[in-house]
Order: sequence, then C-alpha cells, then structure tokens
Amino acid sequence: MTTPSSPTVASRPSRSDRVSRRFEGKVVVVTGAGSGIGRAMATAFSLEGARVVAADLNRATAEETADGLENAFAAGVDVSEAASVASLISDTQAHQGRLDILCNNAGIGSSKTIVDCEPDEWDRLFAVNVRGVYLGCKYAIPLMIARGGGVIVNTASVAGLVGLPDRAAYCASKGAVVTLTKQVAVDYVAHGIRCNCICPGTVDTPWVGRLLKEAADPTALRAELVARQPMGRLGTAEEVAQAALYLASDDAAFVTGTALVIDGGLIAR
Repeated sequence: MTTPSSPTVASRPSRSDRVSRRFEGKVVVVTGAGSGIGRAMATAFSLEGARVVAADLNRATAEETADGLENAFAAGVDVSEAASVASLISDTQAHQGRLDILCNNAGIGSSKTIVDCEPDEWDRLFAVNVRGVYLGCKYAIPLMIARGGGVIVNTASVAGLVGLPDRAAYCASKGAVVTLTKQVAVDYVAHGIRCNCICPGTVDTPWVGRLLKEAADPTALRAELVARQPMGRLGTAEEVAQAALYLASDDAAFVTGTALVIDGGLIAR
C-alpha cells in the first residue's frame, strides 16, 4: 500500500530560454513603469521585440527602466492630469509613428477603512487609479481606431473583485477599473480594440516593501502575507507581467472584457 505524498509548494519556472518575439515592431506605452509591475511589464515587452515608452510620475525612475532596455524611451506623466496624459499619447504617436498597446498600470494604494479614510485621500486614490485609466483610454482609443485596432491592458487587483480588510478606497477604485475595462471592451470591440485587465494578488513589489518597512514587526507581517498564500509564497512582478503580455498578444485574440486573476489561488478559497 502506498502512502500519498505531501503537497509541495509550487515553484517559479525559469523564462531564460522561453523568450519569443511576439511584439516585434509594436509600440507599447506602460504607465507606472518606474518600478514594480510596470517596470517588469516594460522589460518583458522589450525582450519580446516591442518599442516601449516607459512612463512614470517620477521621470528619473522611468529613465532607469528605459536605460536598461533595448528600444525603450522614458517619459514623465501624471496620469491624473488630462493634459499630461494627452501629451504622452500624442508624443508617442509623433515620435514612434503608432501606438499598438497601452498598459494603464500606474496606481497607488491605501490601507484604511472607509471611516478612517479622509476625503482628500479617497479623491487622490480615484484620481490616479480610475481617472488615470479613463484618461489613458480616452486619448489612446482614437489613435487605435485610426489604425484599425489596438490593445489596452489595465492593472486592477483582486481587491477589485472581493472585499479586503482595511482597503476601502483601494477596493472601490480597483472595482471601478474592472467595470470600466468591460465597458471599454463592449464599446470598441467593433473597432478592433480589445480591452482587458489583470488582477494581481499580493506581489513582492516596492509597494509591499514599503508596507513592511512601516510595520511594527516587518518579519511578522511578511510571514502573515506568505501564510495566507495557498502557494506558500508571494507573486513576482515578472509573473504578473507575463499575464499582461498574454492579454496584449495575438494569443489572446478572442479575449476581451475579462479580468485575469494572478494571485496564486488567494481568492479561490
């Protein structure tokens, strides 16, 4: 009689010899590209042949991203300001001659209940997380229509699909991104534009690093974050980026209006 083996923690497969060139000749704009998931997206698109415009509120970090990549260009952008986003999109068209893929990734977080969250903080979160997506779509879609199509990938969160403790404004803003994604998909599918969003769970990024740094006991908080993960680890920015690349690629040609969860099973149980 055999004894069932114990479950093992899922490991991360290497991508070192799996890189293709799916985006050769494509122009991609990634906001929030100065760090974390945005930087991982910019890097992954570049490795697969795209010309990447790495945009961030902090232009210096955008330049750090672009400097390490082939055919990448840095841009400063405040996604909450219409003029700034309009300039980013028009400059991309002027200098690159096209815009094929837009990744509305820039976002900020908040760890408060609805009672503790002050109106100014609530408004700022929506200005970046929701208005930023709206403005990116608003100015990119006409260019995509003129070209006969395009792809938009928005960064939402599992917080936009379920309620999470002490995340009132963040959950509400990311829920808005999910529904806005679906609406854009419906409105522009006839123009050859696909629009999807990714919903990451807890990912090992600088934002999580800041949460740990501010915690009374960073080691205990990290252990708590890991303990709630069915896979026994946090996700990586690179894993989330690969989900974005799938949605942006021709492999997802029949996928639009969807929210793709990348959370290691966090909200499945």
